[in-house]
Amino acid sequence: MNSSTIDMQTPSDFFRYRNVMLRIFLAILIALTLLSAWHTELKVGTFFTALPRVASWIFAHVVPDAAAWSRFPSMLEKLVETIFLSIMATTTAAVTAFLFAIMGSQCTRINGFFAIASRAVASVSRNIPIAAWALIFLVTFGMSAFTGYLALFFASFGFLTRAFIETIDEASDSQVEALRATGASYPHIIAQAVIPASIPQMISWVLYMVETNIRDATLVGLLTGSGIGFLFDLYYKTQQYKSASLVVILLVIVVMTIEFLSNHVRRKIL
Repeated sequence: MNSSTIDMQTPSDFFRYRNVMLRIFLAILIALTLLSAWHTELKVGTFFTALPRVASWIFAHVVPDAAAWSRFPSMLEKLVETIFLSIMATTTAAVTAFLFAIMGSQCTRINGFFAIASRAVASVSRNIPIAAWALIFLVTFGMSAFTGYLALFFASFGFLTRAFIETIDEASDSQVEALRATGASYPHIIAQAVIPASIPQMISWVLYMVETNIRDATLVGLLTGSGIGFLFDLYYKTQQYKSASLVVILLVIVVMTIEFLSNHVRRKIL
């Protein structure tokens, strides 16, 4: 066979091709960025020139004062409500997601129909934004904490189902095959292989979802009139910016605290 007819790519040719493709991608990305800035009339320079005025306005209108701190008890009450709402939505969504993940996983699915159906339901739930879920349930249930719970639940359910399916497929495949080879029953496989191998990573995903839901609950509260988001919306619309800024500060502290605790738990279980 004539060697000249064989298309062999040397390592240098491969890296040269990859560098060319990288340059093309970066050029397209820069072009799209400039086009987007032109279309949206975004002027980055204006932001930097306005920074002194923005900083001055923040110190004058956003730093909490005595009136803002006098509202601290009501803020704390709504903040606790938001935390509990987020935890409840996450945990109930996690239980539901686990059941759907069992049916949707490649190594634990009951049959092809249930696997496709569970993945489809989770995909639809995951790809609808949480704000859209809030608006959907707002029409039916009105402005209430229950509406906020449903929005957080369905958004969490879709994400956790996808995460749990991937966790089960990665962590439990070999154990499931081993138990099947011994003739173990389906419930025994779930209890002895899937749960022990997958539960640490699943707990990690649940903790991450709690963090996310506390942040999202603020946005949901703007739409559903519940939790700390309702207070922020009230203070902002009535131009009580010092009180609104205190709400933001409390949210940042809570989210950072929960992130610290969840990271500590992750290090212990993973």
